Amino acid sequence: MDSLRLLALEHTTRVAFQDKTRRELGGRFFGDYKRSLRMPDTWDDGDGWAVNYVGHPIHGAASGFIWLDHEDGSHDPRLGFSRAYWASRGRATGWAAVYSVQFEFGPLSEASIGNVGLRQDTTGWVDHVVTPIGALGFMVAEDAIDRYLITRIESWTGSRLMRALARMALNPSRTMSNSAQG
Repeated sequence: MDSLRLLALEHTTRVAFQDKTRRELGGRFFGDYKRSLRMPDTWDDGDGWAVNYVGHPIHGAASGFIWLDHEDGSHDPRLGFSRAYWASRGRATGWAAVYSVQFEFGPLSEASIGNVGLRQDTTGWVDHVVTPIGALGFMVAEDAIDRYLITRIESWTGSRLMRALARMALNPSRTMSNSAQG
């Protein structure tokens, strides 16, 4: 359910802020969805660098953090950067890859909501490769930032606002995950 809420949050944002998504909402749903499903034949998908190499990994890491929130022991501070830590992040990365494929091609996807893929230049391998690999990078980076920087910031201030702002700004994937999980 938490992953579905994240998906709803992401698609609501797409429809609200992307003209190209709203333009493609008309037409026959199932016919256009079927025609939108295609195997990418290029690396690029027409999105900008920031979307592909920052935004998609953040979205993948958010789904990975949802996975971790449902896995016993994955947030234990004693876990550290051990074999168990890397195994849990590997499973979360696997979930990020599955989530990403659903986001691109599934029944509640860019292909079905906005018909991304209807035009050939809107699909590329970049999303399928960069999202899970970048998700792992963001999860590990946010874990390290949380452990070594945010805890230090929190020790410097008693302000709930400053602490919350530091957590949200320095942990964007966890912020998305937490938003989806309420």
